[in-house]
Order: sequence, then structure tokens, then C-alpha cells
Amino acid sequence: MKHVEDLEKPASRELVELMRIVACLRGDKGCPWDRVQTHDTLKSCLLEETYEVLDAIDSGDPAKLMEELGDLMMQVVMHAQLANETGQFSLDQSLASINTKLVRRHPHVFGDVVAKSPEEVLKRWDAIKSEDNGHKSVSEKITEIPAVLPALIRAAKVQKAAATVGFDWASPQGALEKVGEEIAEIEGADLSDYGAVAEEVGDLLFAAVNVARLYKTDAEEALRQATKKFEQRFSVLEQRVTTAGKSLTEMTLEEMDEIWNEVKQTEPV
Repeated sequence: MKHVEDLEKPASRELVELMRIVACLRGDKGCPWDRVQTHDTLKSCLLEETYEVLDAIDSGDPAKLMEELGDLMMQVVMHAQLANETGQFSLDQSLASINTKLVRRHPHVFGDVVAKSPEEVLKRWDAIKSEDNGHKSVSEKITEIPAVLPALIRAAKVQKAAATVGFDWASPQGALEKVGEEIAEIEGADLSDYGAVAEEVGDLLFAAVNVARLYKTDAEEALRQATKKFEQRFSVLEQRVTTAGKSLTEMTLEEMDEIWNEVKQTEPV
């Protein structure tokens, strides 16, 4: 706790200063742009800043992460300021809400309950959350999963909700076999029927999320990393082609694929 106490005063001071600055930006003599913002108009900014925090984490650069967390905090304070101006709630109330929730849902830390593993913690968290929100049907819980979540994340949450009552694969193998079935259905689909193909592709992606979940892998993060890997490999491929005095548009797919495989082989294992 000593470390927290060391940070408490300066952190509080800077938070109050940020609140003052945001209130000033929203004031009568403030910034014309900030003054016209609403919760709705700021949604894209909040999402962008969140993704920039994720990018900073991936970069491994503490200075970048520090800066991006500050940008994200500004968005939080701005939304609280908007709510405060209309008498809905204050930042203090929002902070009090999360503080109360964290203490209540961690009885193994702030109470006399014992939890020996992360799995036990999550199980108890879900049980307490269910009590807090009222015991609802699984369908109601699924309906309340935000529709604006990235599709892979929401799919995993829907699957987890269904799994709480045993509607789940007994093992990852079953989910893998389902992926094979979905691939076969795509292969047998009428390619001229866009709607049918889109539906089958959606089923394939949903099945793939099931595989990732059962292997305790975050499908969203896995896809992000796979895309990043593709980006890096393609960049090396293009550099090699350019260095050889050629252009990608002049090459056949077979020629590019050969270089692609060479790039893969030179990567560290």
C-alpha cells in the first residue's frame, strides 16, 4: 500500500487539474469545438483513443502508453463533464460507483472469502454480478451484451453466456470439427448468392471464435496479431521485390508466393 500512498496526492492533483481544464474548455469562453460536443459525437474519439492505448501496449513503449492513457483519461473526464453539466452525475459519483463495485466483487481481497485460482475469481465475480443485476435468463444476459462491441468479442461473450448453462462443446475438438463443417458449407454455397455466402462466412467466423475460446485464446487479439504479422511479411516481400528492381504488379502470384515463403523461413522461430 505504500506505493499507492506515494502516488495518491500528485495523481489526485493532476486529475483535479484535468477536470478544471475540461470544464474550462466547455465553458462560455472555452473552445468552440469542445463546447458543441455531445456523448454521441465523442463516441468515435473514445473508441479511437482506446485503440491507440492498445497499440501503445503492443509497442512496448512505456512513454507512449503513458501518453495514450492520458488521452483516454481526457475522454473519460469529458464524458463525466457533459453528464455533470446536465445534472445527471459527476465524475466523483462515477468513481464511487466503480470503487464500490470492485470491493464488493473481490471478497477474497476485501473480505474473508478464499479464492485459490483465477477461475474461482471469475466464477465468483459472475455470481456477484448476477446478484447485482438481478437473476436474469441467459437470453436476457445475451441481449444485454453491447451490440457495438467488435464482432469477434461479442461472439465470444455470447458463447460464454450460453456455456454457463452447459450449452457448449465438450472439448475444443468438437469446435474444430464444426469449423470443417462450415468450410464445407461455404464450398457448397452458390457463389452468385451474396447473402447465402455472407451467412456461411459468418457461421465460419462464429465457429472459429468458439475454437479460440475453448483454447483460452482471445479471438480479437489473435486476429489483430495475425494481421500485424501479415503486414510485416508483406512489407519485407515488397522491399525485396523493389530491391531487385521489380514491381509487384509485374510479378505473378506464384513468384510473389515464392518470396513470401522465403520471408517466412527467415523469421525467428
